[in-house]
Amino acid sequence: MNPALPCPPVHPQPPTRPPGTRLPGIPGSIPAAPSPGGVGAKGGGRSPGGGQGEAQGGHPAQPSPAQRLPALLPGYGRNKRTPSPAAPLLPALLPAGTEPPRGTTGRDGGVGHQPWRRGRALPQPMRPCHAPSAINGVARPRPLAGPAPPSAMAAGARAPLAPRPRLTPCPPGPPPPQLTPRPALPPLALALALALLALPVSAGSPPGPGEQLAAAAPRWGWRNVSCPACRVLFGALDLALQLEPNVARVGRVASRLCQELRLARPPVCRQAVQLFQGDVVAAWARSVLRPPEACGLLLGPRCGHWDILGDWNLSLPAAPKPPVRPPAPPPPGAPTARILFLTDLHWDRQYVPGSAAACPDPLCCRGAPARGPGAAGFWGTYGKCDLPLHTIDALLARLPNGTGDGTGGFAAAYWTGDIPAHDVWQQSRGDQLRALRTVTALLRARLGPLRVFPAVGNHEATPVNAFPPPYVRGNRSAAWLYDAMAEAWQPWLPPAALRTLRAGGFYTAGVWPGLRVVSLNMNFCSQANFWLLINATDPAGQLQWLMGVLADAERDGEKVHIIGHIPPAHCLRSWSWNYYRIVSRFEGTIAAQFFGHTHLDEFELFYDEETLSRPVSIAFVAPSVTTYINLNPGYRVYEVAASYPGSSHAVLDHETFILNLTEANAAPPGAAPRWRRLYGAREAYGLPAAFPADWDRLVRRMQDDEPLFQRFWFHLHKGHPPREPCGAPCKAALLCALRSGRAADPALCRPLRPALPFPHIQRLWQQRRLC
Repeated sequence: MNPALPCPPVHPQPPTRPPGTRLPGIPGSIPAAPSPGGVGAKGGGRSPGGGQGEAQGGHPAQPSPAQRLPALLPGYGRNKRTPSPAAPLLPALLPAGTEPPRGTTGRDGGVGHQPWRRGRALPQPMRPCHAPSAINGVARPRPLAGPAPPSAMAAGARAPLAPRPRLTPCPPGPPPPQLTPRPALPPLALALALALLALPVSAGSPPGPGEQLAAAAPRWGWRNVSCPACRVLFGALDLALQLEPNVARVGRVASRLCQELRLARPPVCRQAVQLFQGDVVAAWARSVLRPPEACGLLLGPRCGHWDILGDWNLSLPAAPKPPVRPPAPPPPGAPTARILFLTDLHWDRQYVPGSAAACPDPLCCRGAPARGPGAAGFWGTYGKCDLPLHTIDALLARLPNGTGDGTGGFAAAYWTGDIPAHDVWQQSRGDQLRALRTVTALLRARLGPLRVFPAVGNHEATPVNAFPPPYVRGNRSAAWLYDAMAEAWQPWLPPAALRTLRAGGFYTAGVWPGLRVVSLNMNFCSQANFWLLINATDPAGQLQWLMGVLADAERDGEKVHIIGHIPPAHCLRSWSWNYYRIVSRFEGTIAAQFFGHTHLDEFELFYDEETLSRPVSIAFVAPSVTTYINLNPGYRVYEVAASYPGSSHAVLDHETFILNLTEANAAPPGAAPRWRRLYGAREAYGLPAAFPADWDRLVRRMQDDEPLFQRFWFHLHKGHPPREPCGAPCKAALLCALRSGRAADPALCRPLRPALPFPHIQRLWQQRRLC
């Protein structure tokens, strides 16, 4: 008996989409990404591809919605001979009259490599029958227009697939039984709903940041999506681009699916789908990556093989590196300067004192007053809450050592972004611009003539993390945000800085004689920026530009402070490794690095590339102003070597200040809150200085000195640590993270001799990230 084989279609063939066709409902035109300049050949020097992959997202304490779903795409991640146990479920996700596509051979197998990729015919509805062994039928749709042109192949397109042998047509059979149709869920609806994996599915406020991240915190970012969920997401999205042209209709279905899966409350589902659908689809439609490659880019090689510009290296300047001079303390009597550092303010304009501090949404402390315990405090609340504007104003009004003009005796201020609240499912461009202008005006009013040097955070855009490179034009570009920033920050920045700010969100400016600041747009390295699916090789040429600025400063005898939002070790691997090489090359010019984003008080060390043993730089990661999640409000003050001949302009010490919410909310109404000094770094940790070598020795000391480590753990959480203790696995992961100035490099952890394998350490890193 002959096996059952697919026969020709019994219904008209679905329409095809030629190459370059835009989908209805996706306005704007996105030109092709330009070829990156200054990129060396693969494999030169220490390649980022040599490190282990980044940890898979997801938290073991609670299954993700994707884990609660069956495997909706047949053959995904499997050998094509092994059918998916949930293969019968896929027809519900396709338009009526279309059966699931058969898996094809290829390096990723299953749905990961389909013959109807962009510019190819769509799958045809098939009916099974018993066919004779004669071969003269078409079992696979052919490409629309023959072989791809060489230019398309150079851009990453796939070669056309050869037709399979022909089969004898099946004899006519009886009509199929009439079944009651069920409403179809288009694949793009599934994809958009799975994009809501970031939304919490449980209510309440668990005690510690680690548990809260798992059970209640908003998880917007690919690092929190599991590998199977990522593949389902992009597989469904890719298939939907061929089968479902109406994005608006798909959005409505995706919203319904989100509600049926209880990923979030119905209003959150509807608003999130409407907000994200256009940008996500526009970015993916322009990408040349297949689903496994996209997940390999976003989650690391453990989730997929990414070889399209996967490992890229920038060419360092040809000028030889100057001789290394070890840092030295300033001479007695040399002047010092204090720099105010603010990050992650997260102003929530809907914060309501007395409202519920525990809720099922990603952000609480808003809405009607709550009854009983757990109400939001006047100055802020421990939990999933951001800050009211009056708390931020109280911070600026009561800076230490005030001089009456609001400057607090500071020489400058660094402000590294994240202005809006975490209500990322309902933000509009108008909301983001209001937050930008309101907080900027507050800083100008309170700080007076003090110069402020800002950096762009990931929450400034809407959708959150959506920062297209500059070659994306039209309504999808980020010009609306950069132009508003340039207008708001014009009193602080020179014209040349405003020009590059408008172009790509980064700039350089002089701080005082002998010192300049470089403000990087770290969203161009972010794992959560889905626009990097188009091209992740040095977006906007920012690293190439950085090397030019550093080379000029080296030639002119200037020192440089680098500021940014996302710390380098949190970046995409290739970007992070290239940045690490730049820091090693210009260690004599880069005096300090300052970042935020994690909401915690930590740092990342950089070592020489030859031996990975000599500390060359340190990236300070300062605590957030916001309480999100379960923290006290806080800010940082750095003491640096001031301007004098031969000054290093290096960090000499730093102090952290907090507002104890328990005390502040218990004070009588109308009483001013008391911001107090939590600790000074050199005093608390017994550091002879605050140079990179001193912080390296601190990490080694904390291995064996448990009281010292517990003191660091207390400061890490701004004086409000989680109730669960940091045991041996937690400690190993944290100490490893402090040594890691670049992503996914197990060699940086080996000197600590961790008892855990590196992939386990990476998973622990993911669990403790709050933002």
